[in-house]
Amino acid sequence: METNNAHAMQATEVAPDVIDPAMPDFAVHPGRSSWSGKWMFILSAAASAVGLGNMWRFPYLAAKYGGGTFIFTYLVLVFTFGISLLLLETSLGRKTGQSVIGAYSSFGKKYKFIGVLSAAIPFIITPYYCIIGGWVAKYCVSYITNAPADMADGGDFFVSFITSNQASFIFMLLFMLAAFLIVSLGVKGGIEKANLVMMPLLLVSAIGIAIYVSTFPGAAAGIAYYLTPDFSKFSPELVIGALGQMFYSLSLAMAIMVTYGSYLSKKENLPKSVAWIGGADLLVSTIAGLMIVPAAFIVMGSAEAVAAKSGPSLMFITLPTVFQEMGGVAPIIGFIFFLLVLFAALTSAISLIEACVSIIADGAGVSRRRALTISVVIIVIAGVFINLGYNGLSFIQPLGEGSSLLDLADFISNSVLMPIVALLTVIFVGWILKPQALIDEIKISSPFAAEKAWVIMIKYIAPVLLVVILVAYVAMQFGAFSV
Repeated sequence: METNNAHAMQATEVAPDVIDPAMPDFAVHPGRSSWSGKWMFILSAAASAVGLGNMWRFPYLAAKYGGGTFIFTYLVLVFTFGISLLLLETSLGRKTGQSVIGAYSSFGKKYKFIGVLSAAIPFIITPYYCIIGGWVAKYCVSYITNAPADMADGGDFFVSFITSNQASFIFMLLFMLAAFLIVSLGVKGGIEKANLVMMPLLLVSAIGIAIYVSTFPGAAAGIAYYLTPDFSKFSPELVIGALGQMFYSLSLAMAIMVTYGSYLSKKENLPKSVAWIGGADLLVSTIAGLMIVPAAFIVMGSAEAVAAKSGPSLMFITLPTVFQEMGGVAPIIGFIFFLLVLFAALTSAISLIEACVSIIADGAGVSRRRALTISVVIIVIAGVFINLGYNGLSFIQPLGEGSSLLDLADFISNSVLMPIVALLTVIFVGWILKPQALIDEIKISSPFAAEKAWVIMIKYIAPVLLVVILVAYVAMQFGAFSV
């Protein structure tokens, strides 16, 4: 107890020249939500990290960049750069006991703008993420109500659905309703319990499909390609692809991990917790590849054909064709697959909504219930507007021919704001606040053997890598680079 108090006192003595003299004591408000324990935090944070990117982008990148070579590169990045930023965000949240705006402004009002930029991200992402979640829900239902051939028609089914004036909005709202209901039940009663059900089911389903796919003739070649490193494929593009995938997949710079860290007890071991989160993300991503790459390999015949498809095209056009080739089991495999993707989408959506709720509750000083109501109004209105980009407002093509309002929201949040916020954060912690402030917070509950390596990562390596992500993904949007 004395050791903990000593560390807490040290944390308030770091860098007095940059900390606002009026900075509050970093005690968590007694009425603030909290996790039931370490494992519920790990499970919920891992569930947030496991989302659509694991299902439709990781397998595509692995197929494109030499299978095992990409997986190995991704592993190295997750357990260096990835968990370093996870540790930064969760310790910042736990130290201040606040969501992002309060967390940054606690160190001085002049740093509030970082929190404001960070707070904007979940409000931009959540509406369009729920639209895509509605697409997944539609396909899940369709494998019960329709013949598999209906979805395996080269994309007509998908295009007809997303451009519809009714169905696309109905499924978006149904997905939102499910996510809002879970968040309305609170951290312990809603988020924890939902993740406790969905995450195990997701893992079991994914493993089951991967095992089943491995029994098909020709699957062995796809598995061998996916897991065997081909170092001739190693390139700067591979590293940038793995770097971007890891950054987005781990829910970094989305205000989520700061919020989740603010609910965490001072007694929990932060370094071990974030290592578990990174490991869970890597595990699910790898299993997703074992489901998708061999299956697509069987039908499409080569890694190049698999790598030619990514994102919605892979998920909603290519894979239904793959399932159709499986014959009589296609309805079952299709339903189970889209159900597990639905779970992945929901676990990420509830973490995004929770971040929005926490930001409003902390920033406006209102109750959680009122903050949720405000969040619902904002997210639903924004979701309807963005979804109109596929029908009533389809004439608006903000990023060039064929682009949509969803593409614009994704570009602004993922390719621009997230890298900028992360860059500002590592500069703030590394060079203004100084790393020792968060090191003291981490050491309250555990030893920190990697302290020196973490400081080097935050101060020197992370800023460079974040600039690379920002430049590469903005350049990719305008055709100057491809990943």
